[in-house]
Amino acid sequence: MKGTTIGLDIAKRVFQAHLVDSASGEVTRTRLQRGEVLQHFAQLQPSRIVMEACGASQHWARELVKLGHEVSLIAPQFVRPFVKTNKNDVADAQAIWTAAQQPEMRSVAIKSEEQQAVLALHGIRERLKKSRTAAINQLHGLMGEFGVELPRGWRTMLPKAAAALDAAQSPVPALLQPQLRHQLDEVRSLTEQMAQVERQIMAWKRCQEDCERIAAIPGVGLLTATAAVATIGDAKVFRSGRQLAAYLGLVPRQSGTGGRVKLLGISKRGDTYLRTLLIHGARSVLTHTDPKAEPNTWLSRMLQRRPHNVAAVALANKMARQIWAILAHGSKYEPHRGSPREVATTAPA
Repeated sequence: MKGTTIGLDIAKRVFQAHLVDSASGEVTRTRLQRGEVLQHFAQLQPSRIVMEACGASQHWARELVKLGHEVSLIAPQFVRPFVKTNKNDVADAQAIWTAAQQPEMRSVAIKSEEQQAVLALHGIRERLKKSRTAAINQLHGLMGEFGVELPRGWRTMLPKAAAALDAAQSPVPALLQPQLRHQLDEVRSLTEQMAQVERQIMAWKRCQEDCERIAAIPGVGLLTATAAVATIGDAKVFRSGRQLAAYLGLVPRQSGTGGRVKLLGISKRGDTYLRTLLIHGARSVLTHTDPKAEPNTWLSRMLQRRPHNVAAVALANKMARQIWAILAHGSKYEPHRGSPREVATTAPA
């Protein structure tokens, strides 16, 4: 059994394992209840267990590693082409096993509980932010129906909306005012909950040397630094900074045949949340960049010849590569260090 590959399709209650004996070619299909999984694999010799990278896969990967097995997680889009005809648990387990046999099949890194906890905090904050945005937009719409124009920023919107409701001659009908006041309280409550989550993330960041080092990169703040460290984990899993940028979907898609390749827009594959944070961070850098003040820098030249959004994505790509270099080599950010071509261009004659 040692060295055997097992395809495991996980679910909430019923798990399906697929095993092919390397000597006889005999196929073994095992259906397991959730409570039987660890007991079943504890009785097996160390094997290679392959699963799809889906919900709860990180938990099961950590538990199976504790039992002495080697665990690989494969992205679902790489498993789907190997599903034969109808999709069911048996076919999925067989497809996972088949995908694991392919040469150069890429796997997803297994995250620690701490990494998952930090990413969970980010997810909670995003949900709170969306709820607050929905409440604010509804306040703008409802009060606008009665002629009350509110400012765009929520910090200035809250006191203006409260003042409009408390005015002696308020244009908002008395029937609606109590519910709008409750909605204002909801916005304040959501804002305070977001602040509490951010304080937790900040406390974790201060304990992580990697977060502090990559936070020195312009455009990388609290959220980007902590999300990057929690998502990437061991940066040496990626061979280069370009591979990390490709993993985040910050490189062009390719379409070509006959040796002629056409580059399209960015692929937008991989981690959407981290990619969004990097692009927003790049936009903040562009906002404070004056191409006329330093016309010979890489970013200034990019802004001169390419549209603003293209320059933002290019800078986000560069930031991802810088993050990989700092995490993989344990170095610090050097603001004046650039590529040999850039150094030669900016060097005095």
